[in-house]
Amino acid sequence: MNKIMGLDVGKKRIGIALSDALGYTAQPCETIQRQPEENAIQKIKEICKNNEVKTIVVGLPKNMNGTIGEQAEDCMSFADLLKSEFEIVFEDERLTSRQAEGILAAQGKKYTKNKGLVDLKSACIILQQYLDRKSN
Repeated sequence: MNKIMGLDVGKKRIGIALSDALGYTAQPCETIQRQPEENAIQKIKEICKNNEVKTIVVGLPKNMNGTIGEQAEDCMSFADLLKSEFEIVFEDERLTSRQAEGILAAQGKKYTKNKGLVDLKSACIILQQYLDRKSN
């Protein structure tokens, strides 16, 4: 069975999560630099190939009123670079960074000096939301 990838696309970094082989749980993979963008795309494609990923769930940071803002448009533009090779699914990611910070704080992890941890945890939350919704 193919794994599913979750992406938390930010302006500086991209958090990457992968599902387990059965598609039940999201696991942290890694955080990569977004720039240069060609390198980020190549790294994502490499991870997809190594893990037999066909579907990528991209977090869509909608505004609190549900509208699409500048950040969401940026994520959609990034996802466009992958849509020729993968099925792209957008998952509402409002407040996932705050949720990730809360989880990391509860685990005693010092995330304030390592924002990559927040991106990685956010990618897991985005993917897990999708997996939970898909299984229902």
